[in-house]
Amino acid sequence: MSNPQKRKAFLSGNEAFAEGIRLARPQVISAYPITPQTLVVERLSEMVEDESLAAEFIHVESEHSALSCAMGASAVGARAFTATSSQGLLYMAECLTYASGGRFPIVMMNANRATALPWNIYGDQRDSLSLLDCGWIQAYAENAQESLDLALMSYYIAEHPQVATPFMVNLDGFVLTHTYEVVHIPDQEQADAFLPPYETENKLDFAHPRNMGFSVGPELNDGFKYKEHLAMVHAKAVIAEAEEKFAKIFGRTYPGLIETYQTEGADYILITLGTIAGQVKDVVETLRAKGEKVGMIRLRYMRPFPNEEIAAAVTGATAIGVLEKDISFGNEGTVYTNVNSALQKTGISLPTSNYIGGLGGKNISPQDIECIFQSLKKKSAQVKFLGLEEV
Repeated sequence: MSNPQKRKAFLSGNEAFAEGIRLARPQVISAYPITPQTLVVERLSEMVEDESLAAEFIHVESEHSALSCAMGASAVGARAFTATSSQGLLYMAECLTYASGGRFPIVMMNANRATALPWNIYGDQRDSLSLLDCGWIQAYAENAQESLDLALMSYYIAEHPQVATPFMVNLDGFVLTHTYEVVHIPDQEQADAFLPPYETENKLDFAHPRNMGFSVGPELNDGFKYKEHLAMVHAKAVIAEAEEKFAKIFGRTYPGLIETYQTEGADYILITLGTIAGQVKDVVETLRAKGEKVGMIRLRYMRPFPNEEIAAAVTGATAIGVLEKDISFGNEGTVYTNVNSALQKTGISLPTSNYIGGLGGKNISPQDIECIFQSLKKKSAQVKFLGLEEV
């Protein structure tokens, strides 16, 4: 099935993701627009209108309603999709744990955007990273092609019987959602070979009645939470399975939970996620040409978290930095906390530093990244805001 791609198009990240969702054949789309996500649901509405996508497109009155509607659809066995951003995602927060606790494999695209106040429509990752503990799988795309491909793979992973967990695909606001590039669009036959129709027993069914959305006391609650945790752990193997099948059908390969770049023999490694990884790669190339032993790790998934994968990739390094568009006020970046935990659990003792940048869409320059690599040579743990005084 690894046929050459039949169609290319010049698409934004939003449009590429919408194409991926079309290929996944969702049966219900619940839509509420918010910048910079709006174009996704606009394109999907056009696809429903021109009948290139057979789905119920439901206009709702808020983000809270959008996820509530998607849960209702999933509860009757339908493949459901919604999308949001920033304050909209925070407005959904109450529903996130209902979706994960109900084991509804909804796919949601989040356009990463700064949260208020001050009001800001530009991209950072504080919205999604603040909700890591809600029981959703979280992936972060680097470019438009990966956005399209994750739209397909997210359903395969979320709907797998061993996972049955909702999936949030994160695209950096404007930097990815509104940037155009050439994208390979699979044909529907390939997509159908990869992603079969959704089948589940976890649905309302008059022939086989079951209790859904129920309450339990202390003696049972932890058991349900443990099953949620195990499902997230099982997702690691299913992600690998999905990527293997994807490569056979579409001819494109993905590296799993993390992507490593020039980490072999690197003394100094910078860990990051999202679109900034592309710029970090360019800086790594520049510094490598000058004889600097530097490398990069891109976190493709924040949940499930790649503890063992990070540990294996930093073996032999002298110091590690974490660059993120996020801050947990009064402490450090959330990504940095998770990376340090991974190193501690695997018995790795290395100096690590945290670099906070890009908040509210502020530019991170190649010079900023070069300075990060230079500061890593000091091997002293620090939390630093790029362009501001050190905390």
